[in-house]
Amino acid sequence: MALKKTHAAALCAVLLASGCSFAEDVLFPTSGTVAPAQGEGVAGEVPPAMGTGSYEPIGVTAGSPTGTFVGGKVMALRADLQALQATLARQNQSLQQIRNETVQDSQRYHGTVAAINARLQVGTTPGNPVLTQQWNAAQGELDRITDDVLKMNRLTNDVTASSTMAGFLLDSVRSARSLSGAVDEDHRQLRILEDETNRTVVMVERLLSELTSDSIRQQQYVASEKQNLNTLALGIKNGALFAGGLTSRVNASYESTGPARTLASGEAPLVTIRFDKPNVNYEPALYAAIKSALDRRPSATFDVVAVSPVGNTPGTQALAATNAKRNADSVLRSLTNMNLPASRVRTSSTTSPAVAGGEVQVFVR
Repeated sequence: MALKKTHAAALCAVLLASGCSFAEDVLFPTSGTVAPAQGEGVAGEVPPAMGTGSYEPIGVTAGSPTGTFVGGKVMALRADLQALQATLARQNQSLQQIRNETVQDSQRYHGTVAAINARLQVGTTPGNPVLTQQWNAAQGELDRITDDVLKMNRLTNDVTASSTMAGFLLDSVRSARSLSGAVDEDHRQLRILEDETNRTVVMVERLLSELTSDSIRQQQYVASEKQNLNTLALGIKNGALFAGGLTSRVNASYESTGPARTLASGEAPLVTIRFDKPNVNYEPALYAAIKSALDRRPSATFDVVAVSPVGNTPGTQALAATNAKRNADSVLRSLTNMNLPASRVRTSSTTSPAVAGGEVQVFVR
């Protein structure tokens, strides 16, 4: 969604109901208007590289029935892991297909744009119909790249569901070890199943992380190229190439090389999103807070910090950190969908004994 004017008071109830808290006192007193998100340079620049990982399931070790209640539980959990890995295999196949389609669509797009740039470089007649036809073709090719990004987003949602299922399955396998009525063979099979489930959890999280990064980079790239096509349209209208322009200068002013903020700074977060229930509706409150910050300081940048509680064991702490990072990735995707450039957002993670459950904190820089 585009950043647009919203009545802040109308969102106060949503802000509380969705598990978000808003720190008004950290916003800035300076005035100004929000600078629009712009693309960089001239259309036809090289698209961002996508990940190259392939996430093939590791397989599930077969086991023999023991005749006990726990043995039956092991068989059911093993079947669940096999189903999860089959889903993961399909998702990996979809990822590779989307990547191939995106590469092909990008090559066609850049070939068309390069032809337009070459003609404009040496000069041509204003409103050249051949260049206009090529521009329309480039617009259609960029729309296909947009469709590829939408496929990435849908796949990201599917993999997020798989990640949740993997975490639940790992907890179930660990819980089965405490059931009474088991024989030694049941516990041996449970140990093998736990190891394989744990490796599957790691694989799903890596897939989700790489897919999220690909999706965000491609979204920003498409937004940039849409602006650059507008620059090309102006060049075709005038019969001369308009290189660079204001777009690169605007984005250069937003570039940040400072480190991500940490909780040790003692500053109150702009927004705290507590993921203490399923389907937290945080986006309205997040939108209102970000827009207010940008209204006061158009050049503001933001830190998204995944905060997880300190666990009793290394395993529970690692699982909590993974869930917090996944929630932070969701917040990052929301900010991108609000047309906030990725170059203006930093992500990090930390633990805190003061946090009962996973939460995401957003700071202003």
